[in-house]
Amino acid sequence: MVFAHDTEIALRTAAALVNTAAGTRGDDAVDTLSTVEELRGFYETWDWTGRFDGDAAELKQARALRPRLRALWQVADDPGAVADQVNELLRTGHALPQIVEHGDYGWHIHATDGDAPFAQRMQVEAAMAVVDVIRAGQLDRLRICAADDCDDVLADLSRNRSKRYCDRGCGNRLAAAAYRSRRAD
Repeated sequence: MVFAHDTEIALRTAAALVNTAAGTRGDDAVDTLSTVEELRGFYETWDWTGRFDGDAAELKQARALRPRLRALWQVADDPGAVADQVNELLRTGHALPQIVEHGDYGWHIHATDGDAPFAQRMQVEAAMAVVDVIRAGQLDRLRICAADDCDDVLADLSRNRSKRYCDRGCGNRLAAAAYRSRRAD
C-alpha cells in the first residue's frame, strides 16, 4: 500500500468522477454522469456514506466539481499550483477533518460533516487525499492516460509506478492493436 486506504479510495473516486465527463475518448465519449440515477450509481459504487439528496441540484454540483478536480491532474508537475488548488478546494469545501470508524474501513479521516452535500464531501475528500500525495512527494502518481486518443485521469497506486493507462481499457486496446499489427507483418 502506497497511501492509507482512505487516501487511495479518495484518489480513485476523484479520478472516476473526473472520468465521467465525455473527454476525448473517441466515438464512445459520452458523459456518464448526466442523470440523477447515474449519480446514485456513482454514490453506491464508491460506497459513500452520509447525505445523498438525489436531486437535480446535487447532480449539477457533482458535474461542476469535475473540471476543478481535473485541474489537479493538469498541474501535477507543479507542486505549488497543486497546493494552491487543494487549498482552494479545502477552503470552499469548509473542511472539518475528523477521525471516524464505520463499515470495514477501520479508523480513517472524514474531512466534512456527514450531513454536508455530497459534492462538497467529494471535493474535500479528494483535496485531503491530494494533501497526502503532496506531502509524500508523489505527485507524479497523478497521471493522464498514455493513450493518444484518451484524456482520462488516473492515480497510479501501483508499487512500481507502472500504471500508464486509465481503467476504460486503453491499455488492452493498444496491446491488441500492436499484436494485430505484428501479426500482419
